[in-house]
Amino acid sequence: MIKDETKWYASWFDTKYYHILYKDRGYEEAEDFMRNLTSFLQLKKGASILDLACGKGRHSVYLHELGYNVTGVDLSKNSIEKAKQKEENGLQFKVHDMCLPLAEKFDAVFNLFTSFGYFENEEDNFKTIQAIKKELKPNGYGVIDFMNVNFVIKNLVSQNSKTIQGIDFHLKRYVEDGYIFKNIEFTDEGEEFKFQEKVKAITLSHFEEYFKNAGLKVKTLFGDYQLNDFNLENSSRLILIFEHA
Repeated sequence: MIKDETKWYASWFDTKYYHILYKDRGYEEAEDFMRNLTSFLQLKKGASILDLACGKGRHSVYLHELGYNVTGVDLSKNSIEKAKQKEENGLQFKVHDMCLPLAEKFDAVFNLFTSFGYFENEEDNFKTIQAIKKELKPNGYGVIDFMNVNFVIKNLVSQNSKTIQGIDFHLKRYVEDGYIFKNIEFTDEGEEFKFQEKVKAITLSHFEEYFKNAGLKVKTLFGDYQLNDFNLENSSRLILIFEHA
């Protein structure tokens, strides 16, 4: 089965294989990041947080455990279906396109783990920034946790394979036309699968332009989940904290 759809993320993220391939993502690291981030933002217990592109809700669930009212949204119906099993008072999930603003406003909007830059249309990236602005309360903070493009391209592993749950995933990575691609091929139960991830190589200057045009300003930059200072060449992440200009 070969998936070749314009919205690659709509098909790939909805498969069980996406979750198998990335099942070893560090929960401990993610929880440390959430503790560090909410502490830095001085979010009080009971504050409202929107987890934008939440997947199956691992960040949302932990943020709720920390005492926050959390809404998680994602385009993947399958992911939200799984996340909804964890719903309780103060923790809800819904299927939603992050290009469009929710009617509700939040104390903070988090977009985590490089869940940005997927769109074919450049205008949709800016629409998402505009939507985040509309979703923020007057003194609220937006957070985008993106890859540091300079570091990623410099350290790109062109190809490798990994076996998870008996499936051999063959991965190829390359940069082309301003995007970072990852081709994913594997066979399961005699059927061949091919998927592709495609993320725009958005640099700090690109983000600053988005924010300026949207009437937002960068408050702080961090380069990793321990909230160390951002370094253009050596930081693994580009974590942007921003607010109304």
